[in-house]
This record gives sequence, structure tokens and C-alpha cells, in this order.
Amino acid sequence: MVALGKRLLVEGVGTAWVVFVGCGSIVLNTGAVQQGYGVLEVSLAFGLALVTASYAFGAVSGAHFNPAVTIGFTVAQRFPVRDLLPYIAAQILGAIAAAALLAYVASGRPGFGLAASEFAANGFGDHSPADYQLHSALVVELVLSFAFVMASLMVACRRSLKPIAPLVAGASLMIVYMVSIPVTNGSINPARSTGQALFVGDWALDQLWLFWAAPLLGGVAAGALFSFLWGKSGRYAAPLARKHGEVA
Repeated sequence: MVALGKRLLVEGVGTAWVVFVGCGSIVLNTGAVQQGYGVLEVSLAFGLALVTASYAFGAVSGAHFNPAVTIGFTVAQRFPVRDLLPYIAAQILGAIAAAALLAYVASGRPGFGLAASEFAANGFGDHSPADYQLHSALVVELVLSFAFVMASLMVACRRSLKPIAPLVAGASLMIVYMVSIPVTNGSINPARSTGQALFVGDWALDQLWLFWAAPLLGGVAAGALFSFLWGKSGRYAAPLARKHGEVA
């Protein structure tokens, strides 16, 4: 069994990679991300970052890189409860480290300033890319988080899909970001939202609650439904992986 400390390190590094690449595709692009090519470009960046991190680190930590995924697997009885909070803490620290590195790199562009930049933070209302209000942001984040966590559970719990599971997860993340970016700038990941919000401050911190509540509720719902439909027996059943703290 891989030691918890090593798994936490990997979760932090993997989360940092996903956040740095995904948010970097927004922040380091001097043009505003808009409907069309910009949305596709950012979605692809997040998806490919997840694919590469999952292939690199999946055998060590299970490649969650997202508190919503971790809580979904826990509710589905595919992840030990004792590791839930340490995993989430590692993911948050990784996202903060990525945001700090991104802020440092972005500061090298003349005229850049956090006070004048939304820094890829998630928001609704006046801070939504297309001015979507609270109820729209809540529904999009909740539904897409549910779908993403459910897809992650279903591919992770089928041994026959293990070789392509990172590709499926990455494609799923790309799809949900293509839908959510115009509405909230794309969260589906409380750690990703937290890292950016801490640097933007002000309104981003005020609205951060939604980007914890909606993804976590979506993850809980996905885990509960998965557990109800399949439990620990049936087509998608697999014992809790004792080697890596993940589902084989």
C-alpha cells in the first residue's frame, strides 16, 4: 500500500498541474475568453491536463484532483473515509500553489494586476462571463459536477476500462467546461475555485460558497446514486483498492 504522505503529495501536485494549465490558458492569454474558439481552447487545456496527470499519478493516488470527486468516491464506498479530509486539504494546497505560480508568471506581462483582472476566478451575476445569475450558476455547477463524478465512478469501477479511464475522465471534464465556462468560468472543482479566489479576493471570496456547495452536492448525489444502483456487487462492483487507495 502506498503511504498516505506520498498519495497526498501526488494529489497536491496533480491538482496544481490541472489548475495551472487550465487557468493558465485563460490568464496568460491576453484576449478575453469568449464563446467559440476561446471556450474550446480552455476546455481542451483542462481536459488534457487531467488526462496527463491521471496517467502519471493515477496508480499512486487514484487521481482525484478534485474534492467533489473524492467525496463522491467516499459516499459510493469506493474510498476510505479516513483519507477524505487529508485528500481535500492536499488538493486545496495544490490549487493555491498553482494560483501563486500563475500570478507570478502573469505579473511579467506589462499592465497585469490582480486588482484589474478576474484571474480566471469563478463567479455569477456581474462576474459571470455572460452575466448568468445565481440560479443558473447553481444549476449548471450542480448538474455538471454530478455528471462528471458519476462518469468518473463508472469508468474507475470497471477494470476493463482502466487503460482508457484517464481519457474518459479528461473528455468528460472538457465537455463540462465547454458548457460551464460561459456561465461561471467553469469550476466543477472547489479546489480550483479556492486557489483563484484567494488571489482575487473581494467578490470572488464572497461568491466562493457556491463553488463549494454545488460541486460537493453534485459529488454526494453521484456517489449516493452509484452506491444505490450498484453497491458493492453487480456489473460495476470492485473492492476498494488496498494498494493505492482507489478503485481498481
